[in-house]
Amino acid sequence: MSPPDGFCALARATLLGAALLLAGCGEPSSSAAAKKAPAKPPAPEIAWPMTRGGPALSGHVPTTLPRDPVIAWTFTAAGPISAEAALVADRVFIGTAKGTLHCLAADTGQPLWAFSTKDAITAAPAVAGGKVFLSSNDGRLYALAADTGQEAWQFASDDKISAGAITIKSPDGTADWVLLNGYDGTTRVLQADDGKLVWSYKTDDYINGSPGVVDGRFLVFGGCDAQLHVVNLKDGTLVHKIPTEAQIPASIGTFGTMAFCGNYANQTVAFDVVGGKVAWTYEDRALPFYSSPAINDRLVLIGSRDKHLHAIHRTTGEGAWKFKTGGRIEGSPIVFDDAVVFGSTDGRLYAASLETGAELWQLELGESLVASPAFGHRQLVVGGEKGTVFAVRSRPPQKP
Repeated sequence: MSPPDGFCALARATLLGAALLLAGCGEPSSSAAAKKAPAKPPAPEIAWPMTRGGPALSGHVPTTLPRDPVIAWTFTAAGPISAEAALVADRVFIGTAKGTLHCLAADTGQPLWAFSTKDAITAAPAVAGGKVFLSSNDGRLYALAADTGQEAWQFASDDKISAGAITIKSPDGTADWVLLNGYDGTTRVLQADDGKLVWSYKTDDYINGSPGVVDGRFLVFGGCDAQLHVVNLKDGTLVHKIPTEAQIPASIGTFGTMAFCGNYANQTVAFDVVGGKVAWTYEDRALPFYSSPAINDRLVLIGSRDKHLHAIHRTTGEGAWKFKTGGRIEGSPIVFDDAVVFGSTDGRLYAASLETGAELWQLELGESLVASPAFGHRQLVVGGEKGTVFAVRSRPPQKP
């Protein structure tokens, strides 16, 4: 995932501080230096511009966990929600099973605009360059103006599109691309400005998950043909097909040159993308891993229909710990610097320690959670199966 913005602001603040110190004559007093010290720059704003937070599909949030969580606001959407949200520029974009994309104010949850498609929206949109790229089970990818929801263009595929689009720069840096997987078994790269096809790659079965970008060179994804496909990002030519024992029902996750996924053989599998081989396989119970994994430098974290979140050592595939909930974990977890957050069909949002798997908090939301949480604008956002959008923040400090 690309590093968050804010470094330019930090550099300007640093140069300003240096200029203030050089402008005076002699040694300033401690009180004068304190008055002239530049204000501490604000923390870089974290966005969640596409599914799993970015093209690597790692589900990683580069900050610490919100503590003592409270519901900041709720919004009643037009239908049940199984789709992840996108959070960009003080806005929340989230779709429903009835095919409506809602754009909400991130501060308050107030509706700003809505756009209707002809079938369910089951994945996060991608937001880039002032556009929202929305996939729908009506078989279309819609490009909408992010500020108004007005349609700019649409692309029609041969079957539903249940996976979220990914936006990147082309490998040569000259164009903006949209990466798209479809239920017609085809991976496509489109021009972001007009939707024209750049290249396509055909598989032999359905693709439910989004493609991930590895090492800036490879596009990697799994599908119902039980293969991990590795293709050249620049032109879609095949590099590797790596077989697994069963269908891959969701998006992969990546870290470095490794890819990770669950499958219907009740396994979590690690792949060496460059070497074109399976690195390890983790098995625990006779129930499938339906979620996408979240990955950091130490752990692979993935939910299962066995009601547990599983933490697996990233390099060896050995189990680290498990966390039991009261329902299936079908949405994908997200991993902070110090904790992991995930929902369950028992209606609770959980946070657990990365070190031990101990519960840090749980929040009763009262609706089955099959959607994955997202994080941006200093808050978690997740949708429920009754159609409620929840924004969760750290409890504000009490005023003296």
